[in-house]
Amino acid sequence: MVPPEDPEEPEGRPDYRVYRSRKPLVPRRAGGDGDGDGDRLRRVRGEGTRSPRREPEQDPGRDRGRAHLPRRRRARIRKPIGGWRIVRWLLLAIIGWIALSIVVFLVSAQIQQGKVSDANQFLGGAGYPLTSPNNILVLGSDVRDEANAEPGAQTTGNGRSDSILLLRVGGGANSRMSIARDTIADIPGAGRQKINAAYAIGGTALAVQTVERFTGIDIHHVMVVSFDDFPQLIDAMGGITYRGGCVVSKINGGFSNGGYTLRLRAGKTHIDGKQALALARTRKNACNPNENDLTRARRQQKIVGAMKRRLLSPMAFLRLPLISWNVPKALRSDMSGPTLLGVFGALSIAGTPRTEVLGSLSGQIPEDVKQAKVRRFEGR
Repeated sequence: MVPPEDPEEPEGRPDYRVYRSRKPLVPRRAGGDGDGDGDRLRRVRGEGTRSPRREPEQDPGRDRGRAHLPRRRRARIRKPIGGWRIVRWLLLAIIGWIALSIVVFLVSAQIQQGKVSDANQFLGGAGYPLTSPNNILVLGSDVRDEANAEPGAQTTGNGRSDSILLLRVGGGANSRMSIARDTIADIPGAGRQKINAAYAIGGTALAVQTVERFTGIDIHHVMVVSFDDFPQLIDAMGGITYRGGCVVSKINGGFSNGGYTLRLRAGKTHIDGKQALALARTRKNACNPNENDLTRARRQQKIVGAMKRRLLSPMAFLRLPLISWNVPKALRSDMSGPTLLGVFGALSIAGTPRTEVLGSLSGQIPEDVKQAKVRRFEGR
């Protein structure tokens, strides 16, 4: 039987809906009995088994580039995220994180640069730290502000330098030499006395002059460790892991007198900023009464080594902007931000050298011993 002819269609695009048919639960064989997808679509439209109506011919360029699927179905199709795209996003995130940390570091260094300027006339003469050897004097002062000082701590003036360290980095150089605080030296304008008094008498300028005259080493830059901000730097790193012997010390009389009591077991211990500061300041160790000022200098070098290992760990990368802000505050320097950044870059590239300790129990150092250690420091 021939189906009746369709009524005359209006001009223009026909108004009808297209429904998406679901796939059958059991796939039908080609050429088999039953309705095909075309018959199913026609039944939904109420056309029975009639042939589908033809649409008027349209401009073939109108839908050029469109898929044969309906628009709603095309919208659900998404390209799978490839592995290279994930890697690219991750690299961009890492680069952005490092760039943010560098900007934070440079801003903080610029703020702190003006706080160490009295020695500028005695410094300089070296190239950029990444490409040229630089001799850097690191001084640690025990002066505190009144808000953070323990009972008995000095809160005015420069204070005596608790630690004196010389670093030689850049251009392939990598050496360290610690000068014991009780070493006897000639201080310009103040006579012969303990070398740590130079900082208390004339600040960084006189300390630089005294160390240069005592060792014969030209100093290019100076850094002053701020004990007020030192614990914050350690805490920004998430603490450090210290390896050493047992330590029991009472700083400024210990807890019973309003000070601080430090207790560390032998071996490996994770310590926070307050513990690290107390460890660096420890002079009398109840676990080992035979320790002296030279032992204290070696202990401080272990703290510096622990800080470097922490900075190179994955955990430090997650805290990088916070660390970048606190480093210039804890290590005040005459250097600008880019120069200071070059110093830390050179330190991170170089290994951890053995630290020469220049000192003796009597405070007197034979000239031949001193010159031998200076030659090793300069790589001669």
